[in-house]
Amino acid sequence: MDIETLRDYCLSKPVVTEGLPFGEDTLVFKVGEKIFLLIGIAEAKSFNVKCDPELAIELRERHSEVVPGYHMNKKHWNTVHMDGVLSHKQLCDMIDHSYDLVLKSLPKKLQAEIAELE
Repeated sequence: MDIETLRDYCLSKPVVTEGLPFGEDTLVFKVGEKIFLLIGIAEAKSFNVKCDPELAIELRERHSEVVPGYHMNKKHWNTVHMDGVLSHKQLCDMIDHSYDLVLKSLPKKLQAEIAELE
């Protein structure tokens, strides 16, 4: 997966916004003003996604391309390397999981509004 494919996939989800809040080097995707994915623009070889702590450990044990989140809370974030080993579906599943986790953390009213858009 390249950065443009990743970007298109993230932006296809309801109410996702993108921005550069940490400077021009890091592209950030948010749902409801909460981050669910970050990717470095210059190299774009890996991205950070939020993950359930138990699943995060399982994914790290199963895939050498999944490591504790770089510059993030390592309990809740994974860095995923896009080196062609993990399939497109596996990468999308990790992105979906991150989006869903963040969506569930939003206020119920906002969750309901987003659900109406799906």
